[in-house]
Amino acid sequence: MFRPTEDSKIGTVLAEETNPAKSPLAARYLRVRGATDALAVPLSAEDRSVQSMPDASPTKWHLAHTTWFFENLVLADAKHKPFDDRYAYLFNSYYEAFGPRHSRPQRGLLTRPGSEEIRAYRDYVDDAVRALCESIDATSETAARLTLGLHHEQQHQELILTDIKHALFSNPLLPGYLPPRPSKIRAVPAMRWIDFKGGLVEVGYAGDAFAFDNEKPRHKTFLNPYRLASRLVTCGEYRAFMEDGGYRRPEFWLSDGWATCRKEGWDSPLYWLEENDQWKIFTLRGVAPLNEAEPVAHVSFYEAAAYAAWADKRLPTEAEWENAACDCATAGNFQDMGHFHPTIAPDSTGLTQMFGDAWEWTRSSYDPYPGYRPYSGALAEYNGKFMSGQFVLRGGSCATPQDHIRPTYRNFFPPAARWQFSGIRLAEDL
Repeated sequence: MFRPTEDSKIGTVLAEETNPAKSPLAARYLRVRGATDALAVPLSAEDRSVQSMPDASPTKWHLAHTTWFFENLVLADAKHKPFDDRYAYLFNSYYEAFGPRHSRPQRGLLTRPGSEEIRAYRDYVDDAVRALCESIDATSETAARLTLGLHHEQQHQELILTDIKHALFSNPLLPGYLPPRPSKIRAVPAMRWIDFKGGLVEVGYAGDAFAFDNEKPRHKTFLNPYRLASRLVTCGEYRAFMEDGGYRRPEFWLSDGWATCRKEGWDSPLYWLEENDQWKIFTLRGVAPLNEAEPVAHVSFYEAAAYAAWADKRLPTEAEWENAACDCATAGNFQDMGHFHPTIAPDSTGLTQMFGDAWEWTRSSYDPYPGYRPYSGALAEYNGKFMSGQFVLRGGSCATPQDHIRPTYRNFFPPAARWQFSGIRLAEDL
């Protein structure tokens, strides 16, 4: 678990030592919730309240909403007295089953409740959930909802980092979330091509551990022979696309992508800064010189597809990606390492960076698998309602907790989204 300061580490350790959890589920609950709290430690009260765009949310709202999830979807049947009845309206995200809610673009207007009140809210719900953990069967429906809530919280851990990065970038001072750290300077390994024979393969989750409903059921699909690039596209490679007029040549772009590019005035990835003919990049540790050996990130699906067309390649489908990833270790540059920035690929003859560093755009729209069944009740709104107008990303990023990701994990965003750590892996037909 990442601990940004010694103070946060001491507080977490004392809590664990003075009041240890008796059940594995309670221990995991406290570990995940503690990781979320630690991510907020470097932020001032003002930092935690700011909302820089409608797609992002204040850190304080993330801390409250994840708590709302446990209070309303886990504790509801446990004769739990809500901390504050008004929070049901303030911190609902998109669950129509729970009634009206505060407008998403206006979450930054919630200066109250303040950070201390949200802290008290989290403590109140944590005490109730911890007591519940000690009394329920690990195979019960309540335990399953609690586990879902922990993975939901880990999704919001990533959003805390990506949303505050956008907020700090919107500040003219360009302050860092954490102090600067020197980047490693070494050559990027050559891009190799790894062949896959294709054929009739199975994709989707079929194990006994946790997986979201959109990862199921496991099913057969046919793949033509294909190959994947051994690593992610680098900043230097992407810069060559830019210097060759990539943002000015419509022949590489999808129609909607070209219209968006023109409308938004894109000429580089998000967070790139040109100063005196030199490129710099804004990171969670402040502004740094652009390291051309690092993977490019914060590009939209439209930019990823345009780059692939320029390179005379294509993006992989999600089935191709998963088929290739099934034999890869789920290891890489994740949130747990505390870098919070993509790192240079290791030299290898096989696939690298399949997990961590940057989410990888695929050419697959976010659709239900054959035989898909959403969660029941209010949780039916968790994934299925978004299966329109989105594209799938795979593999996790430097902001993703390592124990949250799987080869079958399906992330999804609209094609113009850029504030996530989203990157590019190339593919081609054999």
